[in-house]
Amino acid sequence: MARDINREPDPIDSWMEVTLVYNSALKEIGTKLEILNDEFQQVHRYNPIEHIKSRMKTSESIVKKLKKKGYESTIENMVEHVNDIAGIRVICSFTSDIYRVAEMIGNQNDIKVLSIKDYIKNPKASGYKSYHMLVTVPIFLSDKMVNAKVEIQIRTVAMDFWASLEHKIHYKFEGNAPEHIKNELKECARMVSDLDARMLALNEEIRSLEDNEFV
Repeated sequence: MARDINREPDPIDSWMEVTLVYNSALKEIGTKLEILNDEFQQVHRYNPIEHIKSRMKTSESIVKKLKKKGYESTIENMVEHVNDIAGIRVICSFTSDIYRVAEMIGNQNDIKVLSIKDYIKNPKASGYKSYHMLVTVPIFLSDKMVNAKVEIQIRTVAMDFWASLEHKIHYKFEGNAPEHIKNELKECARMVSDLDARMLALNEEIRSLEDNEFV
């Protein structure tokens, strides 16, 4: 019998179930991305995805986030108010790949896109660039179905390198880095943006030359 993914999901009752459901959601999204990447390679002779990273937020980190938002540390509040318990980072070679991958994810009929934040077209004040999608994917357990939220971050290799350094600096200085370091980070972000644009233009020129060879 086919399972109805449109029916109301059941609640999650324990931390063990939270771990099971969100780890399963990471596997579901990860497998979908790998299949889409393989299909793209077969059809277009090109892989838009360089690699995929996934992570589960620790219980300590979830509790800290709930306290910051003013919520009690309950399973219900975790599921309702913490959107990044499960996170996947998709690393692409070029900025054009980011939107291509995002479109492919959005076209999956069992994935529901809850929100999108485009920090590439609208970077953060720090210079941070990335494309964020908050989605839900149905997870079928033996006795119920649960809709699990997954935060997907899509960025280029260069953006990821910058974001990794910015993350380390943020925690090193607890969000209060010296002004000259903030300014240097912004300048690096500008250089990363320029590098991504030049690499994309170069790649498009190469692919154009390759296509002409088959004419």
